[in-house]
Amino acid sequence: PLGRAAVIGEPTGLRPIRLHKGILMERIDILGQSGHSSDPTLGHSALDAMQAVMGELLDLRAQWQREYRNPLFLVPQPTLNLGCIHGGDNPNRICGQCALEFDLRPLPGMQPEALRHAIRGRLLPLAERFGVQIDYQPLFPAVPPFEQPAEAELVRLAERLTGHTADAVAFATEAPYLQAITQEVLVLGPGDISCAHQPEEHLALARIAPTVKLLRQLIGHYCLGEVAAVR
Repeated sequence: PLGRAAVIGEPTGLRPIRLHKGILMERIDILGQSGHSSDPTLGHSALDAMQAVMGELLDLRAQWQREYRNPLFLVPQPTLNLGCIHGGDNPNRICGQCALEFDLRPLPGMQPEALRHAIRGRLLPLAERFGVQIDYQPLFPAVPPFEQPAEAELVRLAERLTGHTADAVAFATEAPYLQAITQEVLVLGPGDISCAHQPEEHLALARIAPTVKLLRQLIGHYCLGEVAAVR
């Protein structure tokens, strides 16, 4: 065990976060058979097969969004984004290869491997139907969704110190991994996710002192038995 509590300093505007979505980034490669476009029987179109694949993914997205909902999130349903596609090389050539990359952000309670199993179940019939090879692989191991119970000591303490009720975010962190080796985990840090991953990403210097004060209070509570004062 790592310890009693862990705080992950992602940009939350110093508001405690006890839930976040997971993230899967996946790739589907289709290998068909190229041929002259004047006779469709000369090949097996990877693009035609990919169109059907995307239809199945969107159908699964709609199904998951009907089945899962958590109003604590700004976007309360799981999301699936078809991010980029590459295929074909000439308008008069049957497409022999096509690749699609997409991401999926599940809610707490949705297991990444179960989602992947459902996707694979939709792909196998399409490979047989279109006479193509379909390879489905993750771009990296999934980050599972995260949820720390609202009644946890760390959650209650952070709420008292910050004056904010613990909330949820759509981005993912290492929280589910730390949760496996410690008792309680919270995402809490300075900065604003709305400016992250942009050319002018920054953290205002005025955010530093309040962050240091909050961390000292948390350390004092867990390590020194101090009673922290409310901000």
